[in-house]
Amino acid sequence: MTTHPELLGADEDDDDFARPLRGGRRGRMLRAVVWVGIVALVLPGVLVTWGVAQGTAARACAAYAAYLRPDAGGSSVDFQLFAQDGPGWQCYAVSTSGPREYLGSLGLIPSAPHIPQQTS
Repeated sequence: MTTHPELLGADEDDDDFARPLRGGRRGRMLRAVVWVGIVALVLPGVLVTWGVAQGTAARACAAYAAYLRPDAGGSSVDFQLFAQDGPGWQCYAVSTSGPREYLGSLGLIPSAPHIPQQTS
């Protein structure tokens, strides 16, 4: 009857198989490379999404300011986490003398304004 070597137990010569395949330093380096790769894949999408949302909020706020406060010199938009209407883009009308007047919240995902048409 033949005995399988796995069932005999570990010999002193089998210590090479007990070692980890990668050392601690190599494992840390591999983790760092993976994290850099994940950030490199996710960060551009986040930045593009932020830029598109900021541009959309600025255009929507300009339309709201032109409709609600035509005498104002312009508009500005800010993203605020702790605003009175909840987190999102906040729209302000800016007068030529400098003070800002709060017009409203555009929400987390701003969209084109739905301004009612005046019929005369």
